[in-house]
Amino acid sequence: MIIDCDSCVVRGLACGDCVVSVLLGAPPAIELDATEQRAIDALGRAGIVPRLRLEPIEKSA
Repeated sequence: MIIDCDSCVVRGLACGDCVVSVLLGAPPAIELDATEQRAIDALGRAGIVPRLRLEPIEKSA
């Protein structure tokens, strides 16, 4: 999974409630492998950190 904060439609609006900002300070782009993604999902489901709020901008063909 690649998280590109620059392409998130809720950037600025939801950053304060996003796990990326909480854990990493909202970098422009990060790449998570499957294990890291599952760990962040588990932390979010448990309420330990906010859930990932990424809403990618749909690119037209």
